[in-house]
Parts: sequence; structure tokens; C-alpha cells
Amino acid sequence: MAERRMFAKTIVLSDAFLDMPLSARCLYFTLGMFADDDGFVNGPKSIIRQCGASEDDLKVLVAKRFVLPFESGVIVIKHWRINNYLQKDRYKETKYLNEKSQLVLEKNGAYSECIHSNCIPSIGKYRLDKDIEKESIEKKAPSAHRSQKFIPPTVDEVRAYCTERKNNVNPERFVDFYSSKGWMVGKNRMKDWKACVRTWEQRDKQEKGSNKSNHSPTFDIDEYERESIYDTKEAEK
Repeated sequence: MAERRMFAKTIVLSDAFLDMPLSARCLYFTLGMFADDDGFVNGPKSIIRQCGASEDDLKVLVAKRFVLPFESGVIVIKHWRINNYLQKDRYKETKYLNEKSQLVLEKNGAYSECIHSNCIPSIGKYRLDKDIEKESIEKKAPSAHRSQKFIPPTVDEVRAYCTERKNNVNPERFVDFYSSKGWMVGKNRMKDWKACVRTWEQRDKQEKGSNKSNHSPTFDIDEYERESIYDTKEAEK
């Protein structure tokens, strides 16, 4: 197992991370130091006692989706592959292969639960350090994600997607807006938050074309919500 551990500034300096109590942040760093080369940690409660944290701190990390728990008691650091890059000669695969097989790797490098029974691919069946297999995963993942239960994104995830698309959508405003509505679009549960971001992006471009500099949605919200999820074809490039 590699001796060094790293933490990405995009994660540990994000608003979502800094909004957590100091004890929860310290626990996150400590878990990172004890994690294996795939980001898995067994016996997190013993680590909690060692760093003077509490089980509530672990619950905060789970609620904020900085760590993902398994029924076996093992946890994994969600953004492990964003934080760390290990060379092949230093990498040693985790022994928690059953837990690893329950995850998929998102495009930004973060782990996510694979909750569909036929979800493909399983990280445990692929060597993700090979570009050809990364491309295979990214092509197959969307079909699996469509059938998954909707999971609200974090500010950091929205920010990463907005950066990828190079738009001016405010990720904090986006998350705050839909959090206040319970992630509902009208009377329906949101199904695709990325489609929503693309619609905000289009509206922003339209407002700029009308010489409006405010990036927040000034259009009619009811009309916007009707279009944001159920009319996504025009928003996709």
C-alpha cells in the first residue's frame, strides 16, 4: 500500500466541505490517511475514537456524501480518485472486492452507488487505470444511471459539471433553489439534474442576448420547470 495520501483542493476547500463541523473535517482527513489504495476503510469506529471525533461526525460525512457506507460496515471515500493518483507499481487493489463491485465511477472520477441489479460496469471487474476501459465505463454508465433512484447532487458535483460545460450557472444557487423545493419539478420528482443545469445554461445565454447580466433565472419559474426536465433534447448538444 502506498505511504502517501493526497487531498484535492476542489474537494476540501469546497463550500460543502467547509460547511461541516471541524471535527467532521478532521475525521475525513484521518479516514483518508487510513484508507487503502482504492479508498476503502474498515472499522471506521475505531478511527473515530483515535482522532477524538464522534459517530455524529461520521453521519455528517455520510449525509454530505463525502463517504459512502456499506452494510458490511466498510466505508469508501467518494472522491478518492479525485484526491489521489497512484502509479501502477505502488497500487495494491483493495481486499473489499464485494463492496467495490457495488460502485461505478462517474466521469469526474467520484465513486457512486450502483443500485440497479443489472448495473454495468462493476468497478471490481475492470482495471480503471486503463484508458480503453475507462471509455467503456463512461459509455455504458448512462444507460445504468437512467434506471437508478435520483440522488440530489452536491454543490461540488454541480460545480464540476458547470466547469466541464464552461457555463456561468451558479452551482450554489442551483442547489439552494432545488433543495428548497425538495428537488421537485412542479409536482414531479426530478429525474435528471444535469438536464436542469443545461436548461439554466440556455436561459442564461438567452438573457445575455437580451443584454441582461444577471445569471440567476429571471424568467417565469413555473414555465422554466415545465421545460427543464421534460424537454431536454433541445438542451443537449
